[in-house]
Amino acid sequence: MSNDLFSPSIPDDVASRRPLADRLRPTSLSEVTGQSHLTGEDGVLRRMIASGTLGSMIFWGPPGTGKTTVSRLLSGETGLAFEQISAIFSGVADLKKVFEMARLRRMDGRQTLLFVDEIHRFNRAQQDSFLPVIEDGTVILVGATTENPSFELNAALLSRARVLTFRAHDEESLEELLKRAEDVEKKPLPLDDEARATLIRMADGDGRAVLTLAEEVWRAARAGEVFDTAGLTEIVQRRAPIYDKGQDGHYNLISALHKAVRGSDPDAALYYLARMFDAGEDPLYLGRRLVRMAIEDIGLADPQALVVCNAAKDAYDYLGSPEGELALANACVYLATAPKSNAVYTAFKSAMRAARENGSLLPPKHILNAPTKLMKQEGYSDGYRYDHDEPDAFSGQNYFPEKMGRQTFYDPPERGFEREIRKRLEWWSKLRRERGEP
Repeated sequence: MSNDLFSPSIPDDVASRRPLADRLRPTSLSEVTGQSHLTGEDGVLRRMIASGTLGSMIFWGPPGTGKTTVSRLLSGETGLAFEQISAIFSGVADLKKVFEMARLRRMDGRQTLLFVDEIHRFNRAQQDSFLPVIEDGTVILVGATTENPSFELNAALLSRARVLTFRAHDEESLEELLKRAEDVEKKPLPLDDEARATLIRMADGDGRAVLTLAEEVWRAARAGEVFDTAGLTEIVQRRAPIYDKGQDGHYNLISALHKAVRGSDPDAALYYLARMFDAGEDPLYLGRRLVRMAIEDIGLADPQALVVCNAAKDAYDYLGSPEGELALANACVYLATAPKSNAVYTAFKSAMRAARENGSLLPPKHILNAPTKLMKQEGYSDGYRYDHDEPDAFSGQNYFPEKMGRQTFYDPPERGFEREIRKRLEWWSKLRRERGEP
């Protein structure tokens, strides 16, 4: 038992009953697994610590990748006071209290690292409340989110914080966690090789999940008992993914499905769709991926593809399994046999690149409204041509910022009937030349 008179004593047997994931929580950045691009010797966070200064950051990544743990370790290695709140349970009043405590610490010469879990759950006004305390150095903000910060966080907040991406654990880092767990428990995990590999796949890149699953196995095992895959799935009540002997992973199969659809092979596409159904994949995840294929690979070559995929997803949501799975199979075959075009996909990427590279250029003044006299004097709306009044309802005027000039992003392929007409014209031209006709 603890001899500290100023803190509650915790019996050793109680402490040992803490969840395995908590007992294995790293105590230094060197113990963090799976994030070497951030915490390794040449990682971003290591370089920040070496420089002696930290800036505000957003940790973006899936659950169980160490976002909370790394934030605590940062405060420890830099000597910053650590405060933690969750956006799920906190409001403006809680933020004000934290900010006031941080100001008092700052007056005493100590800065505060404020960790905000699920920061994307704060609304825009709550997110804006961080701006002044970040700017004046009252807090160094570290926000954690599983959602894309570009969509969920204010641009003003993002401009003041660096986004660092946490990666899902791979098989090697999850295996390392299991070995650490075995060292702590002082006994091997009672699983055969195949069951051990299955448990790692069940964790789906989540370090906390793999340790929780391992703990369930240890609780269930009798002396000398070793579980195979069937025994493992019975214990944890989670269906193991069914893959072939090569043990292709989740991402390999979805990639194969996508490539088969893109390659217009309905049989291969159906096979990989069935493989993922059989592996226990979430059908709504597959529905979302089919929608993605419709907009990326079919695009405007067949706009109905997106309608079909959304309808299939809704049909599954309405019917459930197994009837709803047939709707997704219908959508899969439709996509595989549909005409293909990635013209909008590539055009959008080019437009995004141009938007990033050219900054905040003002649109040409002739297409801007001029609701005030001053704006009219500045040339707003001057020379604008109303397309509906032009011949063929087309003016051909420039809509790009003057510094960019005209750009071409979208280069659509010929539609099916246009291609057939061109072929027929070429055939007639060739026939006339053979006949010697003009």
